[in-house]
Amino acid sequence: MSARFETRPTTRGMIFIHSASAALCPHVEWAIGSALQSRVDLDWTAQPAQPGTQRAELSWSGSPGTGALLSTALSRIGQLRFEVTEEPSASSDGQRHCFTPSLGAYSAVVGIHGDILIPEDRLRHAVATEALGGEPILSALEDLLGTAWDEELDVFRYASEDAPVRWLHHVG
Repeated sequence: MSARFETRPTTRGMIFIHSASAALCPHVEWAIGSALQSRVDLDWTAQPAQPGTQRAELSWSGSPGTGALLSTALSRIGQLRFEVTEEPSASSDGQRHCFTPSLGAYSAVVGIHGDILIPEDRLRHAVATEALGGEPILSALEDLLGTAWDEELDVFRYASEDAPVRWLHHVG
């Protein structure tokens, strides 16, 4: 009898906590640790784009879909700004999840080169909506691409260019 080993597909990604109050930092660590099934201690630094808040980054690895689990856990906290990315794997497309208190949640499928991939049915819906006198196509495309989230988060991204990154690997 030979031993058979099954391997699960794995992927990796990044968590960018762009701004969180000091009171929320332990809750953020708990939410991330719960999703990754591992204790997490982030290296928090001051967020100059919003005085009085903290920022942190973490690299993770795990099974496909972990990015969505992380995003869901963090969005439940509410009063923070974050992004979670998940790289494409052999079995799944990549993902990008963003959240801000003013805009709420945004998610997109990301291709191997980092481009946002908009499904055909969503494009057809945007075209049909404009044709029926609804939202203009340009506005709909900006929503599909997450333009408002990028505009709000860019200030926080640039304020963190020298921040340290910690790597965390999830097994299982």
